[in-house]
Amino acid sequence: MTTGSDEEDILYERHRIEVDKGQEQMRIDKYLMMHIPNVSRTRIQQAAEFGYLRVGDQPVKSNYKIKPGDLITVMMNRPPIEGKIEPEEIPIDIVYEDDDLLVVNKQAGLCVHPGVGNWTGTLVNAIAWHLKDDPDYDPNNPDIGLVHRIDKDTSGLIVVAKTPDAKTSLGRQFFDKTTRRQYNALVWGIINDDSGTIRSQIARDVKDRQRFAVYDDPDIGKSAVTHYTVLERLGYVTLVQCQLETGRTHQIRVHMKHIGHPLFSDERYGGCEILKGTTSGSYRQFVQGCFEVCPRQALHARTLGFVHPRTGEEMFFDSPLPPDMSLLLDRWRNYTSNRAI
Repeated sequence: MTTGSDEEDILYERHRIEVDKGQEQMRIDKYLMMHIPNVSRTRIQQAAEFGYLRVGDQPVKSNYKIKPGDLITVMMNRPPIEGKIEPEEIPIDIVYEDDDLLVVNKQAGLCVHPGVGNWTGTLVNAIAWHLKDDPDYDPNNPDIGLVHRIDKDTSGLIVVAKTPDAKTSLGRQFFDKTTRRQYNALVWGIINDDSGTIRSQIARDVKDRQRFAVYDDPDIGKSAVTHYTVLERLGYVTLVQCQLETGRTHQIRVHMKHIGHPLFSDERYGGCEILKGTTSGSYRQFVQGCFEVCPRQALHARTLGFVHPRTGEEMFFDSPLPPDMSLLLDRWRNYTSNRAI
């Protein structure tokens, strides 16, 4: 069960079952075991814990007693995959691995799992290749694999479970918000405050279903909290560190845009235009060169901390900025330095 990701809000229907009129009342987890092939009671209970088990439109607990006419839906936060996941030899940077899990430093441009438009060539396919000689790892088993996700064009750290117990433990840590995750982002404009917190409701943008937006109505969307700290001010951009308290879809991208500081080079949220600076031709040329150096949102999942699911040891990983973001920052530092002369 994948959870705690920065894409966790998107849910897909996996099963839909209408309870027969003559059905006697029983626990929903027991009922679903009888009606969904190859599913364990533990798996159903996990789905209920994460709010993925619903009657009508309302999440229910695993001890809910079904009634005749109930419409049960089982949701997942990844789209149904067409066919089996096949191993593909795709280079990935594995920064840690043991018998229970592995941590990957994902490169920008790599989708984490198959979906519409990207049925192959994903991190899931790459991991399947890496573990192709492990008889206990089945990439098509939903009880193992990705624990959380980051956007295709975001780089950084992801943890992958190699056993069902590891996935349950890690999934619970993400759900309970006990993991430690920090991102580095370069945003447009100078942020005057050294630190701050953004609290809002986030839901799909009614004008563009590919984007998310902030809403004032507490009944719309889901609560989202981002803490940010300024690391460096560079002329017309600011390098910030973002600490996630929640993990909503596009959360950092949406929140920074909301406070007037879209991520640099973020096409979906308006950051691929020159939003701050001068009108000179030389400046426009400089910024265009920066876009070419980092042609994706300047966002990197820098740190990841969690408790090891078997040993109980506290694990912490730090991933340096990738080359495109490092070069982007160097260019802005040089530009700012030259302006000061």
